[in-house]
Amino acid sequence: MLLNNLKSIFLLSSAVQLSSAAANDYQANAEAALTTLQKWYNTNTGIWNTTGWWNSANCLTTIGDLAAVDGNVKSAAQKVFANTLVQAQKYNLQQTKVIMPDFNMQTFEGPNIPVDLLQIAAAANPKGFLNGYYDDEGWWALGWIQAFDVTGNQDYLNIAVDIFEDMKNGTEPDCGGGIWWDKAQTYVNAIANELYLSVASHLANRVPYQKQTYLDIANKQWDWFQKSGMINSKNLINDGLSDKCKNNNGTVWSYNQGVILGGLVELNRAAPNPSYLTKANAIAKAAIEALSTDGVLHDPCEPNCGADGNQFKGIFMRNLQILQSASPDNAYLEFIASNAASIWNKDRSKSGNELSVDWDGPYISPANASTQSSALDALVAAAAFQGQLGNGISS
Repeated sequence: MLLNNLKSIFLLSSAVQLSSAAANDYQANAEAALTTLQKWYNTNTGIWNTTGWWNSANCLTTIGDLAAVDGNVKSAAQKVFANTLVQAQKYNLQQTKVIMPDFNMQTFEGPNIPVDLLQIAAAANPKGFLNGYYDDEGWWALGWIQAFDVTGNQDYLNIAVDIFEDMKNGTEPDCGGGIWWDKAQTYVNAIANELYLSVASHLANRVPYQKQTYLDIANKQWDWFQKSGMINSKNLINDGLSDKCKNNNGTVWSYNQGVILGGLVELNRAAPNPSYLTKANAIAKAAIEALSTDGVLHDPCEPNCGADGNQFKGIFMRNLQILQSASPDNAYLEFIASNAASIWNKDRSKSGNELSVDWDGPYISPANASTQSSALDALVAAAAFQGQLGNGISS
C-alpha cells in the first residue's frame, strides 16, 4: 500500500503543477520535462525503467539539480531521494558493461553478453550502491551528494562517503596513479578518473573533519590526471589510456569534457588556485568548439548512441552550469540557451514532452529515461540562469 501511495506522487497527475507560461519559460519547460521523466520512475526498484543503473544515478542528480534552483519541485525531489535510498539498494540489475570498439559503453543485462566481448566484461558484484565499476559508483556518490545539498540529510552524505571508500580500492593501477574503470582491472579511462577527482573534491567541501584527507586525494588525482596524457594538445579529453599507459586516441565524448569541469570547480572551492578554473575554461571552450554545430551539442554516436551514450551530453551541460556559476562567461550562457531552445523546439514529441537523443532534431521515437534526463540537464542549466536569460524558449 505504501509503495502504491508513493507511486502516485510521481505520476503526471500529482507531479509539479505547471504554469500556463510553459511554452516560453525555461523553468516551466524543465518542470514539464521532469514530469515526463517521472513516468518511467519505478517506486518498487527506486530506479528508472527504460534505462540502466548508472543512468538512474544521473536521473537522481538531475532532479536534485532542478530542486536546487526551483522550489516548486523540491518536495517531489525529496520523496524520490528517500524512496531511491531504500529501494535501489535492494535491486540487483545484474548488468555487465563493456567498452565497444568506438569507445562507447554498452550495457548487457543478465547472461546475455556476446561471446566475443566476454574478455573485456568486468564481473559485477553488486552490494548497495557498489558494483563492479568504479564509474558507476562515482555517479551514485555525486547523486547522493546533490541530494544532501538539497535536503541537508546527513544519510545521503554518509552514503557518498561509503561509496568513495570503495572507489579508493581501485587506486594505483599500472599507469602510476588514478583508478581503474572496473574491478576486473581491464581499463584505465577518463570518466572513472574524473569522477574520482570530482567526488573527492566534493567531499572535501562537505566533510570538514576530513577535509584535508579528501583534498590530498583530489590534489594527487588532478596532478596525475594532468600528466596522464588523456588531455590532448587541443584541450580535449580522449577516452582513456592504452595498455602502455599512453593516450589511446579514443573518442572525444561530451561527458569526458564535462565531469572534469565540476571536479575542478569543487577543487578550486576547497583550495583556491587560479589554474584550476583556467584549465576548466580551456576544456569547456575546446569541447564547445569541437562538439557543437550551430550552437547545439552533439556526440559522434548520434543518433544511435545506445543506452549509455544517450546520457553523455546532459552530463556536459550539468557541469557547464557549475562552471558558469563559478566562472561566468557569456559564451556559456549563450550555449546553454541555444541547447535548451533547440531541445524544446526541435527535439520534443508532439505530445507528452518526451525528449530524444538529437537535440537539433528531429525527435526520434521512442524516448526513454536516459534521453529525457540528459535533455533535462540542459533545461535545468537554462532554468538556473532564468533571471539572466529571460523567457527565451518559444513553443
